[in-house]
Amino acid sequence: MKHYLDFEKPIVELQKKLEELKLHPEQHSLGISWEAEIKLLEQKIQDASRHIFSQLTPWQRVRLARHPKRPYTLDYLQHAFTEFEELHGDRMYSDDRAFVGGFAKLGSERVVVIGTQKGRETKENILRNFGSGHPEGYRKALRLMRLADKFGLPIITLIDTAGAYPGIGSEERHIGEAIAVNLREMMLLEVPIIAAVIGEGGSGGALGIGVADRVLILENAYYSVISPEGCAAILWKDRAAAPKAAEALKITATHLRELGLVDDIVTEPLGGAHNDPRATAASLKTALLRHLDEVRALPSAERLRTRYAKFRSFGHFTEPAQAAV
Repeated sequence: MKHYLDFEKPIVELQKKLEELKLHPEQHSLGISWEAEIKLLEQKIQDASRHIFSQLTPWQRVRLARHPKRPYTLDYLQHAFTEFEELHGDRMYSDDRAFVGGFAKLGSERVVVIGTQKGRETKENILRNFGSGHPEGYRKALRLMRLADKFGLPIITLIDTAGAYPGIGSEERHIGEAIAVNLREMMLLEVPIIAAVIGEGGSGGALGIGVADRVLILENAYYSVISPEGCAAILWKDRAAAPKAAEALKITATHLRELGLVDDIVTEPLGGAHNDPRATAASLKTALLRHLDEVRALPSAERLRTRYAKFRSFGHFTEPAQAAV
């Protein structure tokens, strides 16, 4: 069953007309042949799609990033990677199924890949905790990253989470500490690290596997310190102001690249990644391999210095000059 967003309504109406015309060719009435009318409608659908998706608002891109049919980490592991062998558990508490990770091949490159995973229906979402990691998920991710560092394998992380799980159990097991340790340790890993935001990139939950030499983002993904709804609830006391908050937060791929917070934007098929997951995976694979080659060319010491400087450069601010006494 297809899922359409409200701003896609003009495209949906044209598609319905096209389907009806194909089922009932005798109904065409434009004074042209049936084949010509089919081609005309197909061209109108393409034109409408290009027009709508070329001027999406930040809030509309957020909604695309959350599209229920959007490819998740396991989809990219199937289409962009090969020989994936999943590893489980943090060796301390349990196995957080909101995280998947293990050994894989990216083209001819052997890597360790780690990502957050959402579910497509209720049962799977409960299993995956809606893609929101517990402390043991971040500790599992760090265990796999240390394993990669030990064997000299590049690390690829795929980010798609609204944020780390904020429940009582998560707090009892020190979610803040788990994320903070990941931030510190990822700065020190000597192997190349490439992170890609494939959907939602929410707050510390995303950053906990996002410290990397290069950070990529899909065209309709977003990366933010807070969700638009959360920001709207704080600033405007009304979650309905989420579209205004999304605009103010500058969380889209284009804004993030302009601000220097991401290094590259991976293009998606017209209409979003869910319209052609294989093509999106191919684009992501190409971008990952290109950046991996560039990062690997740097000596280890220089790579660590560059990674540290990259994140230290974020968050510019100014202070007023002190008045002379």
